[in-house]
Amino acid sequence: MKISHIEHIGIAVENLEEAIAFYEKAFGLQCYAIEEVADQKVKTAFFKVGQTKIELLESTDSEGPIGKFIANKGQGIHHLAFCVDNVAEALNQVEEAGVRLIDKAPRKGAEALNIGFLHPKSTFGVLTEFCSE
Repeated sequence: MKISHIEHIGIAVENLEEAIAFYEKAFGLQCYAIEEVADQKVKTAFFKVGQTKIELLESTDSEGPIGKFIANKGQGIHHLAFCVDNVAEALNQVEEAGVRLIDKAPRKGAEALNIGFLHPKSTFGVLTEFCSE
């Protein structure tokens, strides 16, 4: 597995419109895409900062992963995503190294990326995602 860069940092927010306005006004960033990922019960907004993206995540269902995260921990950093050549191979490699997985196989995420999550109990409390095109 080769990690080329941090693909994005996911930030859970209660109100996507307010968060977008904040990032645009306070930091001068430009939101370039808003997308709903229905199977993950989330609406996302993306900003580019160099080679890395900021992904704002608003729950579309209080029982979805982001809804539960905000209910338990409040708004804030939700996950860290690394860009890899092949998500399936990366998941297999870390599983062989003893890392607990949330996803045993890649699935489709925002921006049509292949994604797979590692369990935070195996990554020092940080929900970690692998992404590839």
